[in-house]
Amino acid sequence: MKNDVMAFVRRIDLVLLGAVLLLVSLSVLLVWSATIHRDAITGGDTTAYMRKQMINVAAGLVLMVGVVAINHRWVRLLTPVVYLGAVVGLVLVLVMGSTINGSKSWVVLGPVQVQPSELAKLAVVIAMALVLAERSEGRWQARVSLGDVVAMILVAAVPIALVLLQPDLGTTLVLGVTVFCVLAAAGTPRRWLALLALIGASGATTVVAAGVLKQYQINRFMAFTDPSLDPRGAGYNVQQARIAIGDGGIFGQGLFQGSQVRAGFVPEQQTDFIFTVVGEELGLVGSLLVIGLIGVVLWRGLRIAARTDDLFGRVAAAGIVCWLGIQSFQNIGMCLGIMPVTGVPLPFLSYGGSSMIATLLAVGLLLGISGRSRRTGLDRSGPLQDLRSRDRLQVAAVRKDAAFHRN
Repeated sequence: MKNDVMAFVRRIDLVLLGAVLLLVSLSVLLVWSATIHRDAITGGDTTAYMRKQMINVAAGLVLMVGVVAINHRWVRLLTPVVYLGAVVGLVLVLVMGSTINGSKSWVVLGPVQVQPSELAKLAVVIAMALVLAERSEGRWQARVSLGDVVAMILVAAVPIALVLLQPDLGTTLVLGVTVFCVLAAAGTPRRWLALLALIGASGATTVVAAGVLKQYQINRFMAFTDPSLDPRGAGYNVQQARIAIGDGGIFGQGLFQGSQVRAGFVPEQQTDFIFTVVGEELGLVGSLLVIGLIGVVLWRGLRIAARTDDLFGRVAAAGIVCWLGIQSFQNIGMCLGIMPVTGVPLPFLSYGGSSMIATLLAVGLLLGISGRSRRTGLDRSGPLQDLRSRDRLQVAAVRKDAAFHRN
């Protein structure tokens, strides 16, 4: 038993863990810097946001350790519960949610605000991985069938539709692209992916034409094409974000010393636009460091996906990487003016409990997969076929163990 534990610890991806710890530690400092001067002006508590972020990080790390300690094949068995909980949370948002910044995305429980759409991102990824793994049992062919693709899309469609009704355009886009990437990672033929991309583009056009989006969301896209169109309205955020990042220069103005940060010119600077604090106060060097750390997380996640020894773990790991990569690109891109403003947080850095906990839960799953993977290199021989045969034996063993404990 002791030897198994030691072997598990040795296999955990310490590079991934180190990069994540550096990012969440930096998050606390950046949130403090983004809010300390504003709260000082209003006479409020200058450390309130910083202390709340520390609690968010601590809670996320505790849950991350819990996920690492649980065999990810047990996570597979709990996936239906996680998925159902995410769907129920999204329904509650529509029934009793609070509207913040134009989007009805929050459930307020006393002093706590929960954003179910953040947790739904992880739920969609592992649910799609579960569907593929379950449908693959008893089959020997390595190719993904049309039924597999349809089943995965249907599982993802319910949360996406509920998020769109809020309406939370940013999360909808992240979920949509993540689903596409998960299908690609699962081995969906290219011609089917091309058809799905065409259907997605047509669906987006229909949504706009049907008036599902609110006017402020349409204005944001218009401002993206031409920021000078409404410099005091929809284009204000983008212009101020670019000014803040440009003022940072090579080495930045210094932590807690950013002129745009101190003046509070950039709205939502501790959440959606946290990267502007990086750019202004840490400069180009600090910005590249943050992007590099996020890149390390994505690289190690892909490495874990390639080395894992079961189908569920491989697809889940690849899906998590897609989700974090897409959301990071979207957030940093809107701060730089190369993507429209959609209001998605920057993973590991933005202020907020729901986002931080969902992200660290995903990292915990990645670390758990890496610790229990017995493969030492890339398996070049029929990956899906080999993984499916091993997967059946492993899941059967976990289910047998679960039945024994119930009895």
